[in-house]
Amino acid sequence: MIKKALITGLTGQDGSYLAELLLDKGYEVHGVVRRASTSNVGRLVHLNAALEAVEPRLHLHYGDLTEGSRLTSLLHEIRPDEVYHLGAQTDVRASFDQPEFTGDVTGMGTTRLLEAIRLIKLDCRFYQASSSEMFGGSPPPQNEGTAFWPRSPYGAAKTYAYWVARNYREAHGMFIANGILFNHESPRRGKTFVTRKITHAVAQIKAGYDTKLYLGNLDAVRDWGYAKEYVEAMWLMLQAEKPSDYVIATGTAYTVREFAEQAFSHAGLDWRRHVRFDERYLRPTEVDSLIGDASKAALELGWVPKTLMPELASLMVEEDLKAVLAQRPQ
Repeated sequence: MIKKALITGLTGQDGSYLAELLLDKGYEVHGVVRRASTSNVGRLVHLNAALEAVEPRLHLHYGDLTEGSRLTSLLHEIRPDEVYHLGAQTDVRASFDQPEFTGDVTGMGTTRLLEAIRLIKLDCRFYQASSSEMFGGSPPPQNEGTAFWPRSPYGAAKTYAYWVARNYREAHGMFIANGILFNHESPRRGKTFVTRKITHAVAQIKAGYDTKLYLGNLDAVRDWGYAKEYVEAMWLMLQAEKPSDYVIATGTAYTVREFAEQAFSHAGLDWRRHVRFDERYLRPTEVDSLIGDASKAALELGWVPKTLMPELASLMVEEDLKAVLAQRPQ
């Protein structure tokens, strides 16, 4: 029997890497895609091309986390063995400007999915994409027992979704795992996120297309890992004997300044000549330091990170440099 998986947020960074992993493992993968006037499946093009010659095991379905009836009908039609709920409004800074929308999609979207699963009596395993932003102001290192102190509407919405998932697990006996992932990046990261914003700017500056990069809080400390490795942890959580909650992180700490220094240095540039401060990128309430303790995941899942920030920043710069050079007229 071929396992079926349903992924919300399939078109995002994590969704594309997770789809690759599951397809490699022989799954039939279904993804929920929001209808848009422009294409939003760029991260999946290579998957479709590779699979067309073999068999159609990747299926896209229009849907939205704000529409419970559509989610219910999709779950009833597909009957997945595993559901990976990655979809959300994920821009922390934007959540201050759109708090109601963020709460509806990021928070209530989880409730809609879980209630649909309960109502149609679907026997499946459920992964909830929780976030280190839930810890917010709690001092590091943060683990599964650290108190939540969200410092943004996004963090608050994710905290709500975490507790809803816990409640459905405890009240209804559902197999639900919360993956509390710390910052995880890749060349597929959106350009509005600070890491990719930096590496994309490095490539543009190196190619002579730009000269300056404007950033906000350079002193913010983050625990950065490689998204391609983190999706394996998601899968491992749903293969466990019992459902539980896991912090996924590298346990290392670097400032935004250090990430920028590494990225510019890899391209042979001095970051101090190009980076400028812009207060518009500051959050109304800042999260100073997020550093994860993933000891539980190592002990129970056998998951350990392999790629740390210096290597990660370098590989992201390399990919952005390739993309810029590929666009140059011949």
